Parts: sequence; C-alpha cells; structure tokens
Amino acid sequence: MLVRRPVTSTHAMMDTKKKQAIIKKYQTHPGDTGSSEVQIAILTAEIDELIEHLKLHPKDHSSRRGLLRKVSARRQLMRYLKKENPESHETLLKKLKIKAPRSIEKPGAASSTPEEILEEEEILAKEHAAVSE
Repeated sequence: MLVRRPVTSTHAMMDTKKKQAIIKKYQTHPGDTGSSEVQIAILTAEIDELIEHLKLHPKDHSSRRGLLRKVSARRQLMRYLKKENPESHETLLKKLKIKAPRSIEKPGAASSTPEEILEEEEILAKEHAAVSE
C-alpha cells in the first residue's frame, strides 16, 4: 500500500529568512537583490539543499533535474561575471568555496601556459640576438 507523506518545509523551497540573509551578505550595495553575485549565492544555497535532499532520496529524478538546471544557471551567471568583473568573480569563488571551472580547449588549438609563453619569448629573444650579431 502506498503511503503519502505531507511535504514539509524542509523539502520545499528555501525559506525567506535564509534567502534574505544570503542577499544581505552578498549584496554589492544597499537594496541590491538581483546582482549576479546575489543570484549566484542564492543558487549555490539552493544547490546545496538539493544535494542534501538527493542524498536522502536518490531516486527523486525530478529534483535531480531541478538540480541540473540550477547548476547550469549558476554556471552561466559565473561565466558572465567572470567576463564583466573578474575581481568580483574571484572573491565570490573564495567566499562560496566553489571550484573554478575547468577550461576546455578546442581540438587543434595550441595549449600554452604562462610559463611556456615566457620560455618561447626567451628563445625568440636569444635567436633574435644571435641573428643581429
């Protein structure tokens, strides 16, 4: 027999007090409720709640889908923030303890680290000096 349990507030959305606390902590100026920083912080809290829910209910596929949508939305906002304000992006990553996304290189593209670029510049400078002598 199937037993229906009432949905408690812990399984629903984030409560308003917690959301207001997050907004107050991450707002860029007084009255700020919609900046990228605030949206990313709220999404991170919602993602954390969904992860805890899915640990208890691993077969809840609709919540898993919601989690993937929130992760995707946060990733888009993070990409926008990194492009518009890199300093704020870095501080937000540290505050929220989020890993920086991996950069995916296109096939056939030359992968160069800053160290490799410096080495190449030194080699070119030596070659140029040898040619000019």
